[in-house]
Amino acid sequence: MVHSPIWLATAIDIVVRAGAIQMAERGGDLEIDKKGPIDLVTRVDLEVERMCRETIAARFPTHAVQAEELDDGPALSDASHVWVFDPVDGTVNYAHGLPMFCSCLALEVEGRPVVSAVYDPSRRELFTAERGVGAWLNGVPLRVSDAETLVDAMLCTGFPYDVHQTVDEVVGLFGAFVSRARAVRRLGSAALDLCYVAAGRLDGFWEQRLNPWDLSAASLVVEEAGGQLSRFDGSPFDTGCGEIVASNPKLHGHLLSVIAEHAASS
Repeated sequence: MVHSPIWLATAIDIVVRAGAIQMAERGGDLEIDKKGPIDLVTRVDLEVERMCRETIAARFPTHAVQAEELDDGPALSDASHVWVFDPVDGTVNYAHGLPMFCSCLALEVEGRPVVSAVYDPSRRELFTAERGVGAWLNGVPLRVSDAETLVDAMLCTGFPYDVHQTVDEVVGLFGAFVSRARAVRRLGSAALDLCYVAAGRLDGFWEQRLNPWDLSAASLVVEEAGGQLSRFDGSPFDTGCGEIVASNPKLHGHLLSVIAEHAASS
């Protein structure tokens, strides 16, 4: 597939502008509201998403936008080109002043991300990817780690917003990995977790009950950095499947084995 250079340039432009808004508003009155008991939305989420939608509408009028907070623009079912956007990934962290959040944007063509950008404004780290070309951090090529065993691996996961109802399932699997891995972390931003796998900072990541805007941009970064992606049962990953296991190829089977063993014993 031939990619238009303006696609990646647009993704970068939007997430960097989103980061500037996030940093400018941090510490102010965020007008925090609740979408669920622990699922937050702030004024900044909405402001950033409107900026993205306005930019895409101006540059690509026939493209659709799938994003977390608003429902506006061309119908997703009518568009072959869909921009998948999370205005603030890690909103709970952001609302509490914890500097572990980002903005992430991918362009999907016929359901597959072809370009993506994830920007962490606290660290000024820009992760980008282009299908078939590569993945980069601030312009430097990325590559996943070469860890081969769980005892040599640092893993990461996230907890879904229904964790109060599914705590035994979620914490049980967390414990299964804690008993086998060198370390397990929970950072609060699925997009950054995945980008850290791509950068070799983490060796593997798993999480369930995710949305396309959590997965689309960063999953392409992992893929283009040489990582392996699947669903929990090992079947092929797609950005709408709601779950992901991401790691370097040497480690992937070990993660899937732990998940399968835990499921069989639950």
